[in-house]
Amino acid sequence: MVFSSLPFLFLFLTVVLLVSHILPFRFRNFFLLLANLVFYAYGEPVYILIMLGSILVNFFCGVLMGKMPTKGRQKAVLVVGIVLNLAALGVFKYAGLFLDTFKQVTGMTGIPDVGIALPIGISFYTFQAVSYLIDVYWKDCEPSGNFINFACYISLFPQLIAGPIVRYKDVNDQLRSRHETLDGFNSGVRLFMVGMAKKVLLANQFGVLWDTVSANPTEAGALVAWCGAVAYSLQLYFDFSGYSDMARGLGKMLGFDFCINFNYPYISKSVTEFWRRWHISLSTWFRDYVYIPLGGNRKGKFRQCVNIFVVWGLTGFWHGAGWNFLFWGLYYGVLLLLEKLVLGKYIRKLPSPIQHLYAMVIVVIGWVFFASPDLSTAGTYLGVMFSLEAGTMGGAATVLPWLGMGILGVVAATPLAKMVWERCKDWKIMPLAEGILCLAGLLLCVASLVSDSYNPFLYFRF
Repeated sequence: MVFSSLPFLFLFLTVVLLVSHILPFRFRNFFLLLANLVFYAYGEPVYILIMLGSILVNFFCGVLMGKMPTKGRQKAVLVVGIVLNLAALGVFKYAGLFLDTFKQVTGMTGIPDVGIALPIGISFYTFQAVSYLIDVYWKDCEPSGNFINFACYISLFPQLIAGPIVRYKDVNDQLRSRHETLDGFNSGVRLFMVGMAKKVLLANQFGVLWDTVSANPTEAGALVAWCGAVAYSLQLYFDFSGYSDMARGLGKMLGFDFCINFNYPYISKSVTEFWRRWHISLSTWFRDYVYIPLGGNRKGKFRQCVNIFVVWGLTGFWHGAGWNFLFWGLYYGVLLLLEKLVLGKYIRKLPSPIQHLYAMVIVVIGWVFFASPDLSTAGTYLGVMFSLEAGTMGGAATVLPWLGMGILGVVAATPLAKMVWERCKDWKIMPLAEGILCLAGLLLCVASLVSDSYNPFLYFRF
């Protein structure tokens, strides 16, 4: 299933937008639910049963909590609901990892593999369901009494596969009553096209360079290995932020307003700032539903350190069923603790370019752990990055043609284009220029999709 595929663009999306704007509002959520299920079933018809099970369990858990007379009974329903959600996520996402690790530790290699495929988007819609149950328990939102509306919330196709993570209390009013406007629709089209261009014209291209360098890093040498890691950093950013922009754009076209998920993270001057700008919906989810309930920073420094390690261990593990992801999460946990307790005051005294360089080196190193299939592969690649060997001329020849693309990617990852647009948006010619740019972007993306092979969003596998 490719969010930016041609059948999606010219068939599914066209039909959904046309019909949803023609139908009377009382029928729109039912039609949207059908569209959501068709969208998910197109790629994975079997796993639609898992999603339907999640919808039923969480809807009735919410209803039960609303009817329970005491806080103790409400909490019991909450615990059951959370356990069922996390059990499904654990079986489908982590059973294979734990079984493989058990076989390696015990030497019992004769145990057959689990062989369970990961349902696309299960990490995202599971976290949405859990946030709904907790918010109902905390009285931050009322239990949903409308099954169609709730099912729409869990399965909403624009952000179903890779976020942003949307909370029920933020879209409840929009599910019950939303007003599509021409300005909102136009804004959605612009945002969708920006996201699509990020994915197809930028992320896919940087992915080619990363794949080339990472296939044989020892021949590339340190400089080229760093270029490859930077290429992956740009690929992941344009891939994931591109999806988020497309999701938010589609939401606006349908009358929804989803939260911003990225705020130019690569302009950060510290690791702390980076995580305030990257995957914002996930960071705030862990803050609100794990870190603060564990006590946050209210129970002393030691407890705060433990809470941060728990949050970042879970953050790493949420991203993937691999020990490299757990290490990646703890890597950031250690760095964030160091900044909070020791380094922060010194970093803030450094010149701004040095602060930025520090943050980006830390982030690029972290993405090597993230991109690698295991810790051994990550260690090999990092060893090349920090070696003094020059590598072969072939490695340099691989990178040089990408110099212009690299400069474009770095500039596109900053707010520069947005600042220029804001300065020029009131010019009389801008509506025409905007239309031409959107059309040109669409044609370039279509041409790229026709010529390229299947290339789904990276976060589809999380």
